Amino acid sequence: MGSVRLITLVLVALLQLPARTPLGRGAPPSKGENVEDQIKMLEAQLVQAVQKGDTSFFEKYYARDCYIIHGDGKLTTKAEEIEDFKSGALKYESYDVRDQKIRIYGSTAVVNHLASAKGTINGKPFSGDFHITRVWVKQKDNWKVVAFQTTRVAQPSQ
Repeated sequence: MGSVRLITLVLVALLQLPARTPLGRGAPPSKGENVEDQIKMLEAQLVQAVQKGDTSFFEKYYARDCYIIHGDGKLTTKAEEIEDFKSGALKYESYDVRDQKIRIYGSTAVVNHLASAKGTINGKPFSGDFHITRVWVKQKDNWKVVAFQTTRVAQPSQ
């Protein structure tokens, strides 16, 4: 009977220990967490590229057939978006992200956030709050933006 109690105590004690990998470093992050971290990093880089007008990010991470719908309803392609930044037709003074949500669906990630933006389009100033939806798809081991849409936040009724 004593050996049964000892075995039971050992099993209970083992169950109380945190789960470990064979190397003793703890469990690795799940794929969902890893993908979410990758998308968070890419989104942060994208915001920096927008603020700096750095088109190399768009050239690398926008899919060839990416479509962009701006807050004014204008539909642009990857090439048109890059040209607007290069020519100075589209400039951002500021772009602040909040309330970001990332949902992962296999090799697709959907990002929604609220952004306060200020800049110029074709020399005309704009500013305000915008809802953003961006769709990332993993293509040949690389994440690419395939679509995004910007919608101006409606002003409350008076």
